[in-house]
Amino acid sequence: MTDNQPEPTVPTEDPRPDGLRRADSLVIVNTGNGKGKSSAAFGVMVRALARDWNVAVVQFIKSGDWNVGEEKLGRRLGVDWHSFGDGFTWDSDDLSNDKAHAAEGWARAVEIIDAGHHQLVILDELTYLSSFGWVDIGDITAPIAARPRHVNIVVTGRDAAPELVDLADTVTEMRDVKHAYNAGIRAMRGIDY
Repeated sequence: MTDNQPEPTVPTEDPRPDGLRRADSLVIVNTGNGKGKSSAAFGVMVRALARDWNVAVVQFIKSGDWNVGEEKLGRRLGVDWHSFGDGFTWDSDDLSNDKAHAAEGWARAVEIIDAGHHQLVILDELTYLSSFGWVDIGDITAPIAARPRHVNIVVTGRDAAPELVDLADTVTEMRDVKHAYNAGIRAMRGIDY
């Protein structure tokens, strides 16, 4: 440290609020334009699996043909995995088919949530269903709000609707400071998928 830099501030007081309590479950939303929304959700998946939780993942938008690393590992570890994506919408030949596939995926997600068999349900890229107008936001928030008390939900995707943000216990907005894509670097297997 040089003489011109101020001394770093080190917390000496406990920053936690008084009256902390346990919750039966949480709703977590990872949104924003930055990288890491799904990656953070799959980090939670690994934590849950380490606690012997039953975990389900319902992936929207991302194609099941992509063979993403998190699916490969999740399936090996016993995750109940469902993909209802046809890939990037700009590559689609029939957006009505994409919309129908997303609605089918959401119906399956609601069944999984309502069944209460899983302590963690990850709804990867779910925010697009409402931002694209494919599923009404009320039809998304109602089953999440009415979930069995022990079912934790993690939602990922850009442009989370205000109703979803209001429902959530924790919302993290990933901010894009710098991204390899902007320098012309393609998505990298093992890092991005």
